[in-house]
Amino acid sequence: MVRCVIEVRSAVLIRATLTSKGQLTIPKDVRDRLGLKSGDRVVFEFEDDFVRLRVERRKGLGELMGSLPATRPYPGKEAEREAARQYLVRKTLEGP
Repeated sequence: MVRCVIEVRSAVLIRATLTSKGQLTIPKDVRDRLGLKSGDRVVFEFEDDFVRLRVERRKGLGELMGSLPATRPYPGKEAEREAARQYLVRKTLEGP
């Protein structure tokens, strides 16, 4: 038995022009479709004669939590606030 799988893709062709400085403006339709914002990075992946553009997503603060080793246990939000208050009182009393 021979199985044939046909993949049908709807291709959209959008063009952009390279400037004399080597810069490429990504058209608004493409930016919107990919959810690109100012400061986002785009990765160029080369495979034979093809180039694939991939968005390098920025990590949110929640994703970074726990990525660095803790040097001490977290005392809690209230303890941090109290330490900040004490610091500000000390700095205010010391003066300039």
